[in-house]
Amino acid sequence: MNYILFDGASRDALLPFTYTRPVADIRIGILTIREKWEKYLGYATSTVTEEYLSEKYPMVELEENIMINASYLPSKDLVAKVAGLKPNQAIFDNEIPVAFYVLEDQEVDFDDYTIIPLDEDVITVKNTWDIFSKNEKAIHNDFELLTNDRKSVPIPKSTNVIAPENIFLEEGATLEFTTLNASNGPIYIGKDAEIMEGSFIRGPFALCDHATVKMGAKIYGGTTIGPYSKVGGEITNCVIFGYSNKGHDGFIGNSVLGEWCNLGADTNTSNLKNNYAPVRLWSYETEGFAKTGLQFCGLMMGDHSKCGINTMFNTGTVVGVNANIFGSGFPRNFIPSYSWGGSGGFTTYLTRKAFEVAKVVMSRRDIEFTEQDAKILEHVFENTKSWRKSYDS
Repeated sequence: MNYILFDGASRDALLPFTYTRPVADIRIGILTIREKWEKYLGYATSTVTEEYLSEKYPMVELEENIMINASYLPSKDLVAKVAGLKPNQAIFDNEIPVAFYVLEDQEVDFDDYTIIPLDEDVITVKNTWDIFSKNEKAIHNDFELLTNDRKSVPIPKSTNVIAPENIFLEEGATLEFTTLNASNGPIYIGKDAEIMEGSFIRGPFALCDHATVKMGAKIYGGTTIGPYSKVGGEITNCVIFGYSNKGHDGFIGNSVLGEWCNLGADTNTSNLKNNYAPVRLWSYETEGFAKTGLQFCGLMMGDHSKCGINTMFNTGTVVGVNANIFGSGFPRNFIPSYSWGGSGGFTTYLTRKAFEVAKVVMSRRDIEFTEQDAKILEHVFENTKSWRKSYDS
């Protein structure tokens, strides 16, 4: 069977992260949503996404296909239902299609389908804040998926460990003189990942392949550090997609960073308002601030964005793609893509300069900045012009 993950109605609610990737390639827990489905199904998947992303993330359609809404994370029961779908059958969550069987070039009319109710409480990612707020449960699920019937690499004797049965180290993981407390949830250390000495970590926690925790870090539960990322300082309930750095002291909490981000030394995020009121976040759909219902919510930062030393982010700040923030004071709590500046004002960060930086940053990890990448980021620049209309005027 051919499985295709589609973005669904939540795609715009997941901006700025879906500016540069399909919904399926959001990381939550240990794995991306795509990796979870592929691990459960035993098949590779392709994607239905925005046209400007389709060259990098193409759809592969065969004679028989099952379409899966990428906002829904797999479970054993859901995967069994999806794999068992027959022609003209669909799984729905109330009015939302979760998965459906479709033939090549078939015009889909759900009035002609037999509807199977979801009847299960699965993890969904329909808003940006779902990524961190549901990350603890996602780590639990991925830990079970990845470690079932497998044996961890031995934990070094110098490590101070609580609940070692909930800790799993992949081959090449290195750690010495650290404290791992897995009593409240599992701790997963990926292949060739490193935890430097003096670090304190509480689960649930995931350090993905080739990622690094620097000396003396303090990391609390519900946190995922994506592949090749480097972190230090104090972190709580955050998701970092990959290839991003928070390498120094400073606090970040209840936040999500995309790929190729960098936080300067002593960057701090507020994750709680002084009046303890629920946090609102910028909505790209309504062009206003949406209610999250959360008391704790920090920073949402899109791919390739960066900030200078001593940057302060207010509670519930949204930063787009390829923004560069610096200077004293709190910048506004919505910073559009390709913004350059800080609390004193912004100008437009031109693509030519942004791409020069991206090429250098990516080459340091032996990854090429391709024409496909440039086209995607050019589209984002054009698509976000309206929010920068006051700049340079």
